[in-house]
Amino acid sequence: MKERPVDVSETELAILSILWEVGEATIRQLNERLYQRPTTATYATVQKLLERLEAKGCVVRDRSGFAHEFRATVDRKTLIDRRLQEVADKLCGGSLTPLVTHLVEARRLSAQDRQKLKKWMEEQS
Repeated sequence: MKERPVDVSETELAILSILWEVGEATIRQLNERLYQRPTTATYATVQKLLERLEAKGCVVRDRSGFAHEFRATVDRKTLIDRRLQEVADKLCGGSLTPLVTHLVEARRLSAQDRQKLKKWMEEQS
């Protein structure tokens, strides 16, 4: 059976981004990183987001200490792959070619970026 891609909201993605950067963090630490003026309401929001991410299998909780620590179980590359394929499925009939072509055409690539892309394409042949 094919694994269903995990859908994460933008705020859940913000939490995952912090966890990818720092490795492990408590709710308090995440709250302080996410909000300029953390409050008990924002703490509760972060706690609920972590519960959702845990239910989706995107984070795990270490309950061994007084303050539970969370770490991501999905890596950035996996999530990028899933989200790009989802976009390709919805907008391009499943093909990544129109998506990549559009991205390349929409942004002016530096000579260095063009060279990297060319090298990568040659390696794929």
